[in-house]
Amino acid sequence: MNADYVLQTLDLRKEFKGFTAVDDVNLNVERGTIHALIGPNGAGKTTVFNLLTKFLTPTTGQILYNGNDITRMKPAAIARMGVIRSFQISAVFPHLTVLENVRVALQRKEGNSFHFWKSQSVLNKLNSRAEELLDSVGLLEFANATTVDLSYGRKRALEIATTLALEPELMLLDEPTQGMGHEDVGLVADLIKKVSVGRTILMVEHNLHVVSKLADRITVLQRGAILTEGDYDTVSADPRVREAYMGVEADEEVPGQTTGAKSAEEVSA
Repeated sequence: MNADYVLQTLDLRKEFKGFTAVDDVNLNVERGTIHALIGPNGAGKTTVFNLLTKFLTPTTGQILYNGNDITRMKPAAIARMGVIRSFQISAVFPHLTVLENVRVALQRKEGNSFHFWKSQSVLNKLNSRAEELLDSVGLLEFANATTVDLSYGRKRALEIATTLALEPELMLLDEPTQGMGHEDVGLVADLIKKVSVGRTILMVEHNLHVVSKLADRITVLQRGAILTEGDYDTVSADPRVREAYMGVEADEEVPGQTTGAKSAEEVSA
């Protein structure tokens, strides 16, 4: 284990009844960086995420977090160690207020998330920290709003606030801008950059503009294996990456590219 890496996988492999979904993936996520995992539909990105967060068990291989082997650990155990995943679909309580959502996450951190009999005065002690977290993601003015009334982008910002409440060292973001309009994409991308200070982020992301703006390093998957890795300029210039997406019509101009096939993350699932 290299001390510079917060997360590593060693020959990670996952098979489903003879089908190899993840094929000997060696992933090295450097501490304090934003690392993007991209690839076309069926590339294995979500399976890798499910392996890393222990929703699936590898067929073979190891997962190391800060030098500790977490390959066989349960999701709750690695969450307590500081590995927190934010899901592709916004995971907030729609009929609670924005503040109450963050307060629930803070209760979970304290180990009393299901203590619904706690007095209001005890719960209110968490309000100050909840408000700090909301302020950090630009939602303080919406603290008393019912979550269901928020825009989609603000719901994702709230989800990031609830993730931050758990004090993660490593945040795994699953398609953080999926389904968003341009305005919300910009809001969430700026927010990810802001909250990345002092922590490590590994994200699956389909939007090339977001990846080019945020990622320090990019890993491209194809058919369950690593196709190539590097910074944005290196990956986007790789002819194998271009070939992987050849023939897909582009919805929008790619940074540094005038016309042609849509990029990896623009078509990834």
